Amino acid sequence: MSRSERSPLLLAGLLATAGVAHFATPRQFDATIPKMLPGSPRTWTYASGAVELALAAGLALPRTRTAAARAAAAFFVGVFPANVQMAVDWRHRPAPLKAAAVARLPLQVPLVLWARGVARSGEGRS
Repeated sequence: MSRSERSPLLLAGLLATAGVAHFATPRQFDATIPKMLPGSPRTWTYASGAVELALAAGLALPRTRTAAARAAAAFFVGVFPANVQMAVDWRHRPAPLKAAAVARLPLQVPLVLWARGVARSGEGRS
């Protein structure tokens, strides 16, 4: 299997793992939900996990891969405020935790680019 064939499956695996984590340990994700959003943080946590699982399924299937990859890129942009909220909320935590929260911020860029690359590599294929 070539690298271009593995890439969508690896991205699907990352999203599936994150999706499962949202249901397995929701409390840690609840804390990252921006307070300005309406409703319960738990609802947003579960909704985010469900979206990640749906995106993973879409990426795993060649027929839906391009659309799912585009949606994943948009999703990664959309969850950026939660990562910013986490960095703000964790600014007084011990240095390693604070560093991890801040380090997550620039990681969104390669995730968006990865998803866009998967979308581009799937264009023209059915």
